[in-house]
Amino acid sequence: MGLLFFPRGGSSHVAQNLAAALPAAGWHATILSGSLRIAGRPGDAHAFYRGLDIHAVDFTAALEAPDPLLADPPFHPSYEDRPGAPDRIMCSLDDERYGHQVEAWAKALARAGAAEADVLHLHHLTPINEAAGRVAPGVPVVGHIHGTELLMLEAIEGGGRSAWPHAGAWAERLRGWAARCDRVILLSPTQIPRVERLLDLLPDRCVCVPNGFDPETFTRRPVPRLAHWRRHLVEQPQGWAPGAEAGSVRYTEGDLEPFAGDGPVLLYVGRFTDVKRVPLLIEAYARARPGFTRRAPLVILGGYPGEWEGEHPLEAIARTGARDVFLAGWHGHDELPAFLSASDAVVLPSVREQFGQVLVEGMACGLPVVAVNAYGPAEIVDHGETGWLVPPDDRAALANALVEAVNRPQERARRGERARETAQARYGWPALAERVAGVYEAARTARNGEEGLLTGA
Repeated sequence: MGLLFFPRGGSSHVAQNLAAALPAAGWHATILSGSLRIAGRPGDAHAFYRGLDIHAVDFTAALEAPDPLLADPPFHPSYEDRPGAPDRIMCSLDDERYGHQVEAWAKALARAGAAEADVLHLHHLTPINEAAGRVAPGVPVVGHIHGTELLMLEAIEGGGRSAWPHAGAWAERLRGWAARCDRVILLSPTQIPRVERLLDLLPDRCVCVPNGFDPETFTRRPVPRLAHWRRHLVEQPQGWAPGAEAGSVRYTEGDLEPFAGDGPVLLYVGRFTDVKRVPLLIEAYARARPGFTRRAPLVILGGYPGEWEGEHPLEAIARTGARDVFLAGWHGHDELPAFLSASDAVVLPSVREQFGQVLVEGMACGLPVVAVNAYGPAEIVDHGETGWLVPPDDRAALANALVEAVNRPQERARRGERARETAQARYGWPALAERVAGVYEAARTARNGEEGLLTGA
């Protein structure tokens, strides 16, 4: 498996869980991943993929270089355009920086033994795809579209070419890499028309396999709620303000009053990128809160330290005057089950969520969902049964859903139980790993010139 990025987003969690589940399906996975080693911060691939066969490309020294994208090895580029970030958007990279990426990853693939692999499973469409064609041209390739590459292509389609000088070249590269994949894994059927339009991929080359959860890890567990929130908001805080380190946002014992009553806890989990719509969530919460029959705090969990787009959540809290909103900071994936078990509903206002990993994990812990009726969440959530779906960017509808989730505890519990049953039936990683193993076999068969049925996919 190849991942250009250091572990921080959903694709790294997919690779981690999938690699752990694949041996039971007859496959061993070696992971090649970017890595960032900064004391006290996440991103170290060896720590994240502990217990798995991992080869890491360490970007840490690149951060001190005059141009991180020309260091050796170079820092990875991004699908997102965040001013001042070291991981500049791919469409801004010229041929020299692109070629440097390919050369560095070709060396890394060679060291990891890519040429001797049975299949290369490449997460996202990145310069690793080009490097793989040079290092292991005879090895079948399974591409995995997680969706952020589609967002960049849609931005180019909408006029981004004028903002990014090399957008056209990068769009052609992504299409070429997709065309060279023997099979392409998509997260949901909603992606099929988008990859047809943006990547010129035929549907018969694509297989839909959703992301999943580890059923041994994500289950409802007894958590002393007040003690949990005291620990993470008061005693060992990780929330951060713009320009400050993790732990710079500190709460007091008095701030914990909303957690001490019988009111539910609403939980957001994710990065602070524009498509996540965290400021919109805070606006909707401020609008909903006067209608609550009991206090129900909103906890914002996540936000990679120092990384955000647009308005920071603290700025949105100050602008709206929202009360009972708490920033818990970034935490390891192994800590997430406890946070979910200390909460009562998962809220995800993201307008273009390609899948919605945290929705499945929250559902597995018995939490109903409040999400947007588009893209991945629309496939995962059954409105009225496992949660509430609202139109994209509809502040009033989101506020109304929050009021209903808070004020109807029996209905919240009913939908949470249905959510747990649905997650267990559809999204456990052991069963999904069997389906991915079938895709690997089909890719090998297709490379040998046979028809290659997608067994179990």
